[in-house]
Amino acid sequence: MSEKRADQGLCLNEFVRCVVQRYLDDMGDTPPDNLNGVIMGEAERALVSTVLDHTGGNQSRAAEILGITRTTLRNRIRRYGLE
Repeated sequence: MSEKRADQGLCLNEFVRCVVQRYLDDMGDTPPDNLNGVIMGEAERALVSTVLDHTGGNQSRAAEILGITRTTLRNRIRRYGLE
């Protein structure tokens, strides 16, 4: 698969596949530990940060877009140090 940037027409699923494959390739023979936790944490941090930027920091609107409660959003903001 040729590598493209997300802004060059690569759909989210394909982009994630490419990034995960590159991550695994970079690890070589080192077995990944808790790969799901690592990927999900990084993805969620980027998602929350991007949506907050998109809403100009409006947490109510960001929570609505993300489909989570404001309390959950505030917990994620603290967890990822986005304050």
